[in-house]
Amino acid sequence: MRRTCRVEDFYVFASASGNLNPMHLPREDGDGDGVPEGVAPSMWVGALISGVLGNFLPGPGTLYKSQTLNFLGRAAVDDVLTARVRLIAKGANREATFDTWVERADGRRLAEGQAVVIAPERTVAIDLRDVPGLTVQTHAHFDRLLALAEPFDPMPTAVVAPEDAAALGGAVLGQAHTLLRPILVGHPGRIAATAAEIGADLAAFELVEAATPDQAATRAVELVHEGRAGAVMKGRIHTDALLRAVLEKDGGLRTGRRLSHVFVMDVPGVDHLLMVTDAAINIAPNLAQKVDIVQNAIDLAHALGNDLPKVGILAAVETVNPRMPSTIDAAVLSKMAERGQITGGLVDGPLAMDNAIDLEAARSKGISSAVAGHADILVVPNLESGNMLAKELTFVAHARAGGIVMGASCPIILTSRADDEQARLASCAIAVHLREWMRRA
Repeated sequence: MRRTCRVEDFYVFASASGNLNPMHLPREDGDGDGVPEGVAPSMWVGALISGVLGNFLPGPGTLYKSQTLNFLGRAAVDDVLTARVRLIAKGANREATFDTWVERADGRRLAEGQAVVIAPERTVAIDLRDVPGLTVQTHAHFDRLLALAEPFDPMPTAVVAPEDAAALGGAVLGQAHTLLRPILVGHPGRIAATAAEIGADLAAFELVEAATPDQAATRAVELVHEGRAGAVMKGRIHTDALLRAVLEKDGGLRTGRRLSHVFVMDVPGVDHLLMVTDAAINIAPNLAQKVDIVQNAIDLAHALGNDLPKVGILAAVETVNPRMPSTIDAAVLSKMAERGQITGGLVDGPLAMDNAIDLEAARSKGISSAVAGHADILVVPNLESGNMLAKELTFVAHARAGGIVMGASCPIILTSRADDEQARLASCAIAVHLREWMRRA
């Protein structure tokens, strides 16, 4: 039986066995040498032998009595392994003894031993289509974004008031992955104390002094106008205070497009990035504001490599109801996209959440649309519904989310204190892709 080692296999084995040895977790540095190992667990390699015995020879109904194993080498992610068995003896009471081994594609043995099993009394035919599937909480879409961002030069980024562990830690992380070249804008004493708290060395960081968070926001915007920064990153400052500086009529970062926030989400089990907008800035947007919200999200999708994103305008139902204003807005936005007033994407609505992302749900409602069941972007009626949707996907569906503000003259990275390191890294990568796209566009 042939099997390719996958990252997911190692995490499933760790969860099932309770063996959380970091040597076997592909993103962890198990021996402290600065490089993640991702070595296949030896007992997982050995377990491949049971797949041959249980599925093929002797086959379904087989039970183990014993298994010896000697481990002769190591396997890693993407190695192709073949498990083999050879019958060497048959005993009483259906007892059978097998030579067993696992080898790599080059023929080198990684494990060998003997198995003694009780063979089935009769041939058994089974239908395994009802075996539950497993969804491993990996985030391959964000991994791809990070990989694609590696060739870009680090983006000079003004970090506003990086005066707590989460804010400064995000900047340090962005620099460590060569995504950002942070410019720390804030109170030197508080930044230094935070650096000591998290064990960060700030010798390589540029520091621009600002006494208060509001002053830091104003100074960060000035750095963009001076050409010293290409993006702004939120630190320990309220979002509304940061955006006040961005929206200043004189000296702000306005473009004529309304600002809106987009969550870019990597949801386990969904085969593409999913965007949710707006869940952080516009509380109850009107139709004109929703036009900008939709166009902003489409632009971001283009920046992330989706040339024709499918946009689902969400409502509680998928039919136009005059008593539900969100359904009327959705229908108008769809028609505006048809007439070229919104460009670059396929827009349809109103769509309920189920038929926006699930094709069978759309078919059951008789909805025939290029967007229904395939939405890349979910446009919510208001901030409350968007915030609840994004948090449900994050904390219940185990999605990872990166946040970015669109509509300004440069990317604005919004992170939350609840974000883990990978979510912060994702936000940085999204901003880098957006900056490169803005340069080209």
